[in-house]
Amino acid sequence: MTLPSISIALTIAGSDSGGGAGIQADLRTFAFHCVHGTSALTCITAQNTLDVTRVDALPPEAVTAQIEAVLQDIGVQAAKTGMLLNEGIITAVSEQAPNIPNLVVDPVMVSRTGAQLIDDAAIEALKTLLIPQAIVLTPNRYEAQLLSGIEISTLADMQKAAQRIFELGAKSVLVKGGGMRDELRGVDVWFDGSQCETIAVERVNTKHTHGTGCTLAAAIAANLALGKDLRSSIQAAKQYVTSALEYALAIGQGQGPVGHFFPLLQR
Repeated sequence: MTLPSISIALTIAGSDSGGGAGIQADLRTFAFHCVHGTSALTCITAQNTLDVTRVDALPPEAVTAQIEAVLQDIGVQAAKTGMLLNEGIITAVSEQAPNIPNLVVDPVMVSRTGAQLIDDAAIEALKTLLIPQAIVLTPNRYEAQLLSGIEISTLADMQKAAQRIFELGAKSVLVKGGGMRDELRGVDVWFDGSQCETIAVERVNTKHTHGTGCTLAAAIAANLALGKDLRSSIQAAKQYVTSALEYALAIGQGQGPVGHFFPLLQR
């Protein structure tokens, strides 16, 4: 019997010991989409639903070796980046990026609460070396503010920021509205150089939203690996995250993760 060919995606990101975000969330997202997930670990975090207590970066050479090992033997149809942590790792990933199709860059620079996660040198490397190689860039509200220099509080601000960030060189920009307030919460703006599109789905009222950014980027990459066009991949990824939020996991004492395997809970 001849087995069907399987699509393959790569995540280049950090490990979340609590299992809600990072590599763990990405691989679950790939698996849900029936896409084989490969990985290149950039850092190891000690975290749970309450806090991050420690972060250890891998050497840039180790990140490069992982990516090369996957590309030289298995190959991928798409990839996404998450927490890259420092200038050295970002540089290493950017040097491998020309060999990676359909690169989704989640610029993990600022948390949804507004706390800067990487230093200025790393941000500059991200802007100049990696973002120009992205098929889509997925900044949250605060990352979009940092990249565009625009204070974002309205839909018009999101649209203007997306267009300004596009000038950094990415083929398209998806400004995420998860950190917005009221009716704009969860409303995203996508700009591909010619038109600005507002992407809105039903809002889910839950505090357990850990890993949504990682999951969205991974779902976009998974759909791209399956051969869908970028617009369809973004829309499908939004719907997936919304469904995962509906089945978010109230685990731990703090902010739980989204339910990546939500269809199993319906049985």
